[in-house]
Amino acid sequence: MLPSSFVIGVDYGTDSVRSIIADTATGQEIASSVFNYPRWKDGLHCIPAANQFRQHPLDYIEGLEASIKDCVKKAGPSVAAGIKGISIDTTGSTPVAVDKTGTPLSLLPGFADNPNAMFVLWKDHTATKEAAEINEHAVKSGTDYLQFVGGVYSSEWFWAKLLRTLRVDDKVRSAFYSWVEHCDWIPFLLTGGTDVLQMKRSVCAAGHKALWAAAYNGLPPDDFFTTLDPLLNGVTKNLFTETYTADKSVGQLSMAWAGRLGLSTQVVIGAGAFDAHMGAVGGQIEPYHLSKVMGTSTCDMLIAPVDDVKDKLIKGICGQVPGSIIPGMMGMEAGQSAFGDTYAWFKNILEWPLDVILNSSSLIDRDTKKLLRSEISDKIIAELSVEAAKLPVDSKDELAIDWLNGRRTPDANQLLKAAINGLNLGTDAPRIFKALVEATCFGAKAIVDRFKKEGVPVKGLIGLGGVAKKSPYIMQVMADVMGMPIRIHKSEQTCAMGAAMFAATASGIYNKVEDAMAAMGQGFDTTYRPNKGDSRLYAARYKQYKKLGSYIEKQIS
Repeated sequence: MLPSSFVIGVDYGTDSVRSIIADTATGQEIASSVFNYPRWKDGLHCIPAANQFRQHPLDYIEGLEASIKDCVKKAGPSVAAGIKGISIDTTGSTPVAVDKTGTPLSLLPGFADNPNAMFVLWKDHTATKEAAEINEHAVKSGTDYLQFVGGVYSSEWFWAKLLRTLRVDDKVRSAFYSWVEHCDWIPFLLTGGTDVLQMKRSVCAAGHKALWAAAYNGLPPDDFFTTLDPLLNGVTKNLFTETYTADKSVGQLSMAWAGRLGLSTQVVIGAGAFDAHMGAVGGQIEPYHLSKVMGTSTCDMLIAPVDDVKDKLIKGICGQVPGSIIPGMMGMEAGQSAFGDTYAWFKNILEWPLDVILNSSSLIDRDTKKLLRSEISDKIIAELSVEAAKLPVDSKDELAIDWLNGRRTPDANQLLKAAINGLNLGTDAPRIFKALVEATCFGAKAIVDRFKKEGVPVKGLIGLGGVAKKSPYIMQVMADVMGMPIRIHKSEQTCAMGAAMFAATASGIYNKVEDAMAAMGQGFDTTYRPNKGDSRLYAARYKQYKKLGSYIEKQIS
């Protein structure tokens, strides 16, 4: 019998990084560990009112080391000796300015506290002006360089964030050599890279966010960017031409990192990708089934045989890139800018008295205040869900629009704002919560409708992520609004498991990631089926949602 082999999957989320060790034969999770980013938790370098969200690379480095070492310790030396590969996923587009060695500027003297020298988190929307300029420039350029990203460039993406950074910070502009995605930097770090021009870039990040396409033999020409703004003159020469699918190795664990982690230098490091793309693999995506990774935002993944798609261009999505999810398949991405964040926003509003009034109360001691606040906070969403589920669906109910963080798809527009309509003196917290849940589900339906309108069938839904696992009420509304069943994957860590599956493929244990999915996938444990009566009512409500959204969009534009 061959000795057991194991791999590590690392999932960088918005608030934390999670590492798991998985058995490559069964997918069994041997150990897991979560590290919450301390600087991010303290709100450093972020200005939410200005849509500025930055993360320091030290949060990422410390989290990488701490979470993997904790997993290795929990698993024991025999498992550690059998670890064959590590792959990572990250949020995206989350790029950073680096020097020629590939070192983020915020790790260099003089830049440690400069937000513009840090990773610009996916949900940072400070570059809306630059995104609008890119869209206008692309129309005038004579070549449709936005055709593979749905025809609309977003402020959440690579080039908009780079241009804004160069415009607002002379010091960063002088020290900047290249612009690097988080998912490309971590594998480079683990392999001991010292020359950014040797960094192996992900086709997932490059194709969906940076305008890379095989049809252009790489990125759009330098002239396209120079005529957009002379600050971008020559930038492409320090970026990349080649890209790599996540089943490929980018090297082996460096001696320095092997020593830090207690692992062998024979451990293979796989090419990186975005969290939702690897999460779709961990959740056992199937052709024409929309895989919905539901967390703070949603990322909706759909795969189809490349020959089926051919020259079809899907308008208003976040891109279509061969191999970005599964090598050999067309990967299509859409999503919502705020999903779990919508519920968190409302929860934070309800917690305001706890933070201000309860905190200053002289009636109870400090420890009791802390315990009471924690208990109430933990129960708010669960209790709201119970009460909202009791309310019938009614065309006269409060109606919300879910654009609290702008609109990602269809048709990206980060300037859009959310709304709640139909408030009256009978409106209470459960009714508002119900309206917000319906709005997020209506936003999800708009994505499905766009795929169908563009000739791409959606045959089923797969639910992944924290909201899918923990919120039966929201998932039932999703099924009712969509008018189709949604299967919920068993794994609570589909992104980390997807990374583990790619690590098993990159290290040669499996010839292709589909084989890793079949062996290591955990299957599905719940299916929510639509209630026909509620589905009919929601179909009418959805028309109201579209009408209200259209009105708001006209007012803002």
